[in-house]
Amino acid sequence: MRLVADTIRGISTKEARIKLDFITKRAAGPLGKLLNSAIANAKNLGADMDNLWIKTITVNGGRILYRRRPVSHGSAHPIRKRTSRITVVLAEKQKTATQKTKLEAEKFALNQPTSKK
Repeated sequence: MRLVADTIRGISTKEARIKLDFITKRAAGPLGKLLNSAIANAKNLGADMDNLWIKTITVNGGRILYRRRPVSHGSAHPIRKRTSRITVVLAEKQKTATQKTKLEAEKFALNQPTSKK
């Protein structure tokens, strides 16, 4: 689980979705579902979808389900079914000064009347 989480840490959500689609590890499915849920939550809160990136993703140990496997002579071996707790924090990238000036220049150019000759 941590191996897959490390591959998508610090990249944009679009790139992370694409990477998770092509990773052949079993953990890619649950992490993809979690990422889609986090993106939907961010969308409901009014975040800009184009600027979202994965700020942090942590995988911690969760509850352990203890089971028994019967073996010979009436004894049993323990089976530990491990779970994990995953935390994803998404953030919006701040626009740099050059990006802001380009956007303002585009808006200014769109608002200018065109002269017809």
